[in-house]
Amino acid sequence: MDQRQDTLSQWAADQIEQLYRHSIPAEMITVSGDASFRRYFRIIFTENGVENSWIAVDAPPEHENSCQFVEVSKVWSAAGVKVPTVLAFDEARGFMLLEDFGDTLLYPELNDNTADELYRAAIDALLSLQQLPRTDNIPQYDRALLDQEMALFQNWLCEQHLSLILTDTEKTMLANVFETLAKSALAQPQVMVHRDYHSRNLMVCTGDRRTTLHNQIGIIDFQDAVWGAYTYDLVSLLKDCYIEWPRPQVLAWLEYFASSSDVFKDVDGESSAEKKAQLVRDFDLMGMQRHLKAAGIFARLSIRDNKHGYLNDLPRTCGYLLKTAKLYSHNPEYPEFSVFADWLQQRFLPALQQQTA
Repeated sequence: MDQRQDTLSQWAADQIEQLYRHSIPAEMITVSGDASFRRYFRIIFTENGVENSWIAVDAPPEHENSCQFVEVSKVWSAAGVKVPTVLAFDEARGFMLLEDFGDTLLYPELNDNTADELYRAAIDALLSLQQLPRTDNIPQYDRALLDQEMALFQNWLCEQHLSLILTDTEKTMLANVFETLAKSALAQPQVMVHRDYHSRNLMVCTGDRRTTLHNQIGIIDFQDAVWGAYTYDLVSLLKDCYIEWPRPQVLAWLEYFASSSDVFKDVDGESSAEKKAQLVRDFDLMGMQRHLKAAGIFARLSIRDNKHGYLNDLPRTCGYLLKTAKLYSHNPEYPEFSVFADWLQQRFLPALQQQTA
């Protein structure tokens, strides 16, 4: 046990004693770390013969904005969104004690038999999230942030990880693609965006089966929430960097979203077919922006943070880029995607495959 873990353990024990008004022996077990600097531990204790558990979080304040997590948690929880209750918070040291949602992530629960019900439940939970009003602590997903994220692809993945020396023509081509994707994101209806709404940040919480399944989808890791495009979290969920589904199934889930979304229904003056086509375009282009960002982050995690496991997800993530670019490469509205698709296939992916080998 390192010094911060030891200090966290003692702090958590103190919180338990304060809340229960007497000392209770507790055990702290490592749960996980993630792509950030946060670490998670389960505190298990018994009170009056009943076993309880909380999650203790070590989030070094020089790296993590725990205040934002706590503030967002309060607002979302009050609005009925299923996020962990914050039981105690030490801002100076970056310690939190949270409600325990258990160990069942959405990701390992997904298979051909369960996926439809679970994704519909996750979409229902997302719809509840998208109905929340914007609060003062939620920043706008603006052009600067969109551009900053897409630049990660060029800087960290292409130039640093793959050692590609990009020509001026290639840089211009990428800039044109980034411009198109940013404009699309900003033109979409704007809602509350979790920003990492994927299968490893959603929990399948055990509970009373009389409740609806979507109320058992627990949402974690929401401290980076923003006000942005309505398709962003849909992309995170349905074009997940960690698991891929056939496009017809993804489109069916998009239709389910469209049948329930107030945002989608509020688009005036368009036929049903036109609205559906717009949703798919918005979704696909938002997907390209997210996958550019994610691919760059995976490279950065390896180079800067010595976290190499995410490199295994690069082929899938970049595969999404190629499939979408090719899908729109013959659309006269997006001539830049034709050039981008060719570049991905002829220059980028061979370099990625060589590096992976």
